[in-house]
Amino acid sequence: MIFVTGSLAFDYIMDFPGKISDQIVPDKIHNISLSFLVDKLQEERGGTAGNIAYSLSLLKAKSSILACAGRDFALYKKFLSKNGIETKYIKIIKNDYSARAYITTDVNHNQITGFYPGALRNDSNLTLPKLDKNTDFVIIAPTDPTAMGNYINFCTKFNIPFMFDPGMQLPRISIDDLRKGMRMSRILVGNDYEMALIKKKLNINNLQPHGSQILITTLGKEGCEIITIKQKYRVPAAKLDKVLDPTGAGDAFRAGFVAGYIRSLPLESCGRMGCLVAVYAIEKYGTTNHKFNLNEFKKRYKENYNDTLRY
Repeated sequence: MIFVTGSLAFDYIMDFPGKISDQIVPDKIHNISLSFLVDKLQEERGGTAGNIAYSLSLLKAKSSILACAGRDFALYKKFLSKNGIETKYIKIIKNDYSARAYITTDVNHNQITGFYPGALRNDSNLTLPKLDKNTDFVIIAPTDPTAMGNYINFCTKFNIPFMFDPGMQLPRISIDDLRKGMRMSRILVGNDYEMALIKKKLNINNLQPHGSQILITTLGKEGCEIITIKQKYRVPAAKLDKVLDPTGAGDAFRAGFVAGYIRSLPLESCGRMGCLVAVYAIEKYGTTNHKFNLNEFKKRYKENYNDTLRY
């Protein structure tokens, strides 16, 4: 079983028909004031835990979500259950709303996001259930920073393998938790900006894997880079049919990679799976609206990578 920790949220996705960078005056950045007239507003199911678990379900990988949600979560919970995702560890906070993400995307797919945590603020009170180090895997995705630290400590204490994805919480997570998560995780993942931020925050020049650890840097349209102490892989992105919305592509990648990893597939194949699931997410508006079956996925995998996916 894959236990997915992270946020459960409703995303309000907005399209800005210009470039965010054009609105920034460099010598006035100390006193910045921006406003965007957007073309579109759409409410979608989201949050890092929900996004990852949904893509895992498409790959028939069993998952369970550990997170808090608000009194407005009933329909979302029903959607997760319908897709075979275990929801018994989702705690409903009856006196608050679920988290909200307000996402503005420009024509170059750059994004600015405002996030209201809502019920997510209670994640630090949650504890993972008893897990088996030989059969279970944990994904620690961005949520309340204290909760992330708690999950790192739990997995370390009981020798549970985990993926550490500090992501959007890098500015808030403590240096001690960041260092421990980086050191003890089986997989450390982030985009190239986040990896640079990790190095800056820890005042180190390089990120080096140790033991059986895997470092993954996602590179957008350039695919991803996977590094172990023995090898380095550069996996190209899969081909896009169309670009509608990049929101959730990173979460989709993580689901694809972990689904392959827990089946002991070669790391290069795991990276390709991650890149391909990300493409499916980008081709749909919202983060949990893409769909595919395994036969379709394997066919598109072969078309992109000229290789048979033995999944």
